[in-house]
Amino acid sequence: MACKRNQYFWSERLSLFLFLSTLHWLDPVIAKPRGPSRPHVNSIRIEGDITLGGLFPVHARSSSGAVCGELKKEKGVHRLEAMLYAIDRINNDLEFLPNITLGVRILDTCSRDTHALEQSLTFVQALIEKDSTDVKCMSGGPPIITKPERVVGVIGASASSVSIMVANILRLFKIPQISYASTAPELSDNSRYDFFSRVVPPDTFQTQAMIDIVKALRWNYVSTLASEGNYGESAVEAFIQKSREDGGVCVAQSVKIPRDPKRAQFDKIIQRLLEMPNARGVIIFASEDDIRRVLEATKKANLTGHFLWVGSDSWGSKVTPVLRQEAVAEGAITILPKRVSLQGFDKYFMSRTLENNRRNIWFAEFWEANFNCKLSRHGFKRGSRVKKCTGLERIGRNNSYEQEGKVLFVIDAVYAMANALHNMHKDLCRGHIGLCPKMDPIDGKVLLEYIRKVNFSGSAGNPVTFNENGDAPGRYDIYQYQVKDNSTHAYTVIGKWADKLQLEIPSMKWPGGVWKVPPSICSLPCKPGERKKIIKGIPCCWTCELCSGYQYQVDKFNCKVCNFDMRPNENHTGCRSIPIVKLEWYSPWAVAPVFFAIIGIIATLFVVITFIRYNDTPIVKASGRELSYVLLTGIFLCYAITFLMIAEPDVAICSMRRIFLGLGMSFSYAALLTKTNRIYRIFEQGKKTVSTPKLISPASQLVITFSLISLQLTGVCIWFIADPPHFYIDYDDQKTANPELARGVLKCDISDLSLICLLGYSMLLMVTCTVYAIKTRGVPETFNEAKPIGFTMYTTCIVWLAFIPIFFGTAQSAEKMYIQTTTLTISINLSASVSLGMLYMPKVYIILLHPEQNVQKRKRSLKAVVTAATMSNKFTQKGALRPNGEAKTELCENLESQGNWNNNLHFYSTHTHTPPPRQGSVSERLITGCSHH
Repeated sequence: MACKRNQYFWSERLSLFLFLSTLHWLDPVIAKPRGPSRPHVNSIRIEGDITLGGLFPVHARSSSGAVCGELKKEKGVHRLEAMLYAIDRINNDLEFLPNITLGVRILDTCSRDTHALEQSLTFVQALIEKDSTDVKCMSGGPPIITKPERVVGVIGASASSVSIMVANILRLFKIPQISYASTAPELSDNSRYDFFSRVVPPDTFQTQAMIDIVKALRWNYVSTLASEGNYGESAVEAFIQKSREDGGVCVAQSVKIPRDPKRAQFDKIIQRLLEMPNARGVIIFASEDDIRRVLEATKKANLTGHFLWVGSDSWGSKVTPVLRQEAVAEGAITILPKRVSLQGFDKYFMSRTLENNRRNIWFAEFWEANFNCKLSRHGFKRGSRVKKCTGLERIGRNNSYEQEGKVLFVIDAVYAMANALHNMHKDLCRGHIGLCPKMDPIDGKVLLEYIRKVNFSGSAGNPVTFNENGDAPGRYDIYQYQVKDNSTHAYTVIGKWADKLQLEIPSMKWPGGVWKVPPSICSLPCKPGERKKIIKGIPCCWTCELCSGYQYQVDKFNCKVCNFDMRPNENHTGCRSIPIVKLEWYSPWAVAPVFFAIIGIIATLFVVITFIRYNDTPIVKASGRELSYVLLTGIFLCYAITFLMIAEPDVAICSMRRIFLGLGMSFSYAALLTKTNRIYRIFEQGKKTVSTPKLISPASQLVITFSLISLQLTGVCIWFIADPPHFYIDYDDQKTANPELARGVLKCDISDLSLICLLGYSMLLMVTCTVYAIKTRGVPETFNEAKPIGFTMYTTCIVWLAFIPIFFGTAQSAEKMYIQTTTLTISINLSASVSLGMLYMPKVYIILLHPEQNVQKRKRSLKAVVTAATMSNKFTQKGALRPNGEAKTELCENLESQGNWNNNLHFYSTHTHTPPPRQGSVSERLITGCSHH
């Protein structure tokens, strides 16, 4: 710690040495103003027991190379007079600092930090000049030396850059400083500017207020414009940092106004701002002069009404920046620390004349500028319209007058210093009238402690206090520069800020008399159902992407897919349930199969009734009644399954679908397979031997048929146990690319694989039956329906071969449920219709329309199947040959004969003289009676 203290001690001494060297070099400069001769001297000096310094921008900076430019009537003279007004009031108050008079030393900074530094050296002269008490004249008398007054505190400066420059000097000599206008955040650094305080809030509050204003106007894309220097640059930096922390506001670009800019540079600045046309809002932290010249350049570029200005307290409610630029400044929003217009100051200032205000060395110059006249004949030029001042002009009567915005804070700053001195006097002098030894000289460090502790009611009624960094609390009034009904322009209060914003947006009026807030945004808001895709590096700029397909907008930046049973609403802002559909009875996809099935059922029942009615007729008997009824049952079930396939799925319907979907075809193809197998075995047996084939009786045929059917039922039972039937809603079946067309399909839990397994057994029976039909294609026409069965199976195979590509080829179609259900039912109906039409309709036709053919025949002729069998066994039938070489044979089958197949086949020769065959021959064994019993 000792090392640190020593280091700090030598650092201060080195700074002091450099400062004294600078002072020695600047001494001639302080003696008289630099530059061309001006009608003013460089300071106001009023004697007092305690002297306060004052720094005011009485003049603007010069653009021609001179030290000072034109006079600042409001920002300079108004504020200067406010300090004099406050000093007068304090000195006239007998209770305040009793028997102590405050004096002043007021300097002009000329709005330049370097010039202000030179001027502020005046405040420390008394502290650094040599003591002259030991100096004697030759005569022995004291020397004639004007000792400079000791300045105990400084009021000022205005610009933050000036305050920073001056604060670096004053802290070395422990002179407290209270600013009335400097708001740079940098000045809150108590480690660097420990003797600096201010009655205005820092820009950290101001930038927060401006960000809140921008957000309230729903702007998110603005540019910043700042004067080069501590005030502008630090304020912009604070604005950018705060906007990033808070989010929602992006800075398109930050443009800097250089020191001592040329006119052409302002034109370039406007063009730069125009590079971001969407960033119409421009946040300005600039000096009064720079603001005025920016507005001039905007007017010159014919961009009136394009930019939407948001000015800091350096703009405030001043008239000078907008003078003759009213149209360009229209709609500008400005911010100013909360203030009120002090009537006492107005009365004081309007009473100032050339006669009663001689203490203000710049007042004569103000008089000329304010009334546009000249006091001296030397100021006249030939042809000039400037009149001579009479001295009878009056402020507020012969010209317009409005109190400058920072007057209130100048008075509060003076009173803060005076209150600190008053409290210090009370504590240190304790009833002593006038200055006591403890306050002569005044210790600046002790005075600073009293300054930080002050708490009094300011001119506006608000408490004046300082925090540990010397900052005042943030309270702002918000103005807008509006055009009034009489086409005049004026600042109108539209809100206030004290930790939070209160803004009257409906009372705001924009360029062109528009009441609606103009936009200053990078990208237009996304429509409902669109998400923002942020452009990299620019969080306030985005592209809008539609939440497509089954996505919905979760928030501004994300889309999410709806649940499987949901679809997005029309604008994709939420999800809604997918409609549930099933195959309705009135649907075109259902009408055709149902109509087909009804016709088929009627036809099947008609055949069954006909067969029952004519059950004992030869044709019915010859068709094999037992297997015919089994086959007709299967055909009926094939038609009936159509109604189960279209009915609304539930557990019962799904159970019956599993049972009957393959059962009808199993009945049909099991019966047909048994028939064709019997025919095949009979004739194959006849080729090899005369013995009777086994299992060809009606009872055996039924056992075989139901055994085949039982395999189907066994598989279904296993399926029931392994996976009990249930129904569900399939949301993938009709999940189209367009969510509006999406439907959930109510269906049974029969997958395509399950369907293949379910119908696979029936298909196996069908294929096997077809094979037997092919093998028995050479059987005589009239033998037990062999060829009709063959034609039936060929046609059925074609139907199911057509079914496979249609059914499985539409798996991805949106109409999958309808197409597959219709295809399946139609295919089953067609199969049943083919069997019914080819096997039974001809018989019904004969029974009903040609009963004469439905009689007992002694002989039923077929082509020579037996002859082929006999030839294969090397039988010789020479006597059985007709003259044309044909062997005429007749084969009769009596299925109703009590199972005596040893005597049921008879061979008859057409020749009456044919000798009987030899005993024990095959022909002899085959020939039996052929007549029907």
